[in-house]
Amino acid sequence: MAANEGERTRRRLSTEERREQLLSVGARLFSESPYEDVWIEQVAELAGVSRGLLYHYFPTKRDFFAAVVERESKRMLRVTAAVPGVPVREQIDAGLDTFLEYVQAHAHGFRAFHRAEAAGDQAVRRVYRETLAAQQRQILEALAADPETAWTEEDLPALRIAVRGWLAFMAAACLEWLKEPGLSRDQVRDLCARALLGAITP
Repeated sequence: MAANEGERTRRRLSTEERREQLLSVGARLFSESPYEDVWIEQVAELAGVSRGLLYHYFPTKRDFFAAVVERESKRMLRVTAAVPGVPVREQIDAGLDTFLEYVQAHAHGFRAFHRAEAAGDQAVRRVYRETLAAQQRQILEALAADPETAWTEEDLPALRIAVRGWLAFMAAACLEWLKEPGLSRDQVRDLCARALLGAITP
């Protein structure tokens, strides 16, 4: 009995660890199936918890999916943050390497995040769109602070479109790479780098 109690104690997770476990399970399920095909019962079963406990952390399925998407959005914003004052061309390869490492390490979460746009829930789609807008702002701010390039106000409309289009291209390329990993990470990095440079070069 004492040994069993000790085993249960070792396996007990903190509130934050349990929440992270549930989000990881959710990311996997949402990455593999559309929103409407994922059931809370599946998540609870895979996590080894009761449905009631899951609802304690996330009152509704919408809240749960929104939390999965928000977790991935925060991760992506961290890894795509630019370094102010450093030429953009010097940051591209290193930044893309870091981002592609994230994509490989958190493939389920990355896929789940990009399923959010297809979700019918407006709150979930808002998190997704706000993240893309924040990524766009990060890149535009880095371009504006680039000491090697003198962008003007007249350049901004075209740059906004170019950067937003490139973000869509990079997401599509990464999703395809995860599905059919025929290219090395270096090849994907070079492909995305060329696309960005081509998009922002006057």
